Amino acid sequence: GAGPAFRFIGTHEGTASPHTVKENVWLNQRSPMVDGLEIVGDHPEACGVEATGTMQITLTRLTIRRTLHAIHFVKRNRNVIVSNCHLYENRGAGVYYDEVSIHQSNIIGCHISYNAGGGVVVNKGDIRNLQIGTCDIEGNMGDKDSKPTANVLIDSEGAMVGEIAIVGCTIQHDHFAPGSANIRINENAYIRPHSTEHRDGNITIADNVLSDVQTNIEITSARGVTVTGNTMWKGYTHNIRIHDCNNILISNNVLDRNPRYHYKDGATAQVGMLFTDCDGITVSGNLINGTGDATPAVEIRDSRRMNITGCTILDYSTIGLLLKNVSDSRVSDCLIRTDLPGSESAQALEIIGGKDNQIVNNLYKK
Repeated sequence: GAGPAFRFIGTHEGTASPHTVKENVWLNQRSPMVDGLEIVGDHPEACGVEATGTMQITLTRLTIRRTLHAIHFVKRNRNVIVSNCHLYENRGAGVYYDEVSIHQSNIIGCHISYNAGGGVVVNKGDIRNLQIGTCDIEGNMGDKDSKPTANVLIDSEGAMVGEIAIVGCTIQHDHFAPGSANIRINENAYIRPHSTEHRDGNITIADNVLSDVQTNIEITSARGVTVTGNTMWKGYTHNIRIHDCNNILISNNVLDRNPRYHYKDGATAQVGMLFTDCDGITVSGNLINGTGDATPAVEIRDSRRMNITGCTILDYSTIGLLLKNVSDSRVSDCLIRTDLPGSESAQALEIIGGKDNQIVNNLYKK
């Protein structure tokens, strides 16, 4: 029938701090657990597990498939663990944070696959301390006529979502879905009374393997984000796209274009980096090899205080590094060179407009 197979309704209204937890929660409600079950939906509105008002809920070793949302968090919860679960072929999200207040939640060691509404989806709310680790997250989007979503979708529009780690996951598929992304983050948050800053953040994206979507990593209106140690390819529009962000570090990532993946339409992936309307970004120690015929390997527009250093940019088709209306920025110690056949007209560096920039100690093929 309609609704969840398991619905937990608790009365916890406090935080994770012990002094806010009422005695009746410890006596009668603490640490609800679902372990070692298969849940299969047989109704358009069937769900797997829904939780509200819980303290220390643990969901482990579950298989949930053919429901609307596999795991659905609503209203308020604290100290959540989702581990070792198979969340497969659901019509909505694999794990859905639905305008909920949750601090301290861990998603660990799960297969989250082929959920048409997204893999891990955070829809606004009040979210802090979300860890997603060592998961396989793939194909969580609809068909060619579906609405854009992502394998990991974080949307803080007008809300408060931040303090997130996405570490050690394989995240991929499917570039045929419109607007598909592996990690899409919008941190255009609620403006707090003591500040005019609209960007939330404090996010780490590290040591993941990402491929086969329109954009591998897309970040909008965030600050305090580290993207490091990731390997990515087959971003059909871009590998990394950053817009309206401050204080971002992009370091030690590999953006490759391996011809072994050029079966079917693989050779059409553009795979570059794009930064727009940014301030205070460091791009350091990245290796970017090969881009499509329509985009520069690294493109920076309408930005300032950008520090591009120690990057290796190779075998691009058109432009290695494009700076357009960029000011107060530095490009140093980069190797920018293409040796592709027919690339004689390609440019290593193109600068359009801008002012007060320093370009030093680079080696590039003019």
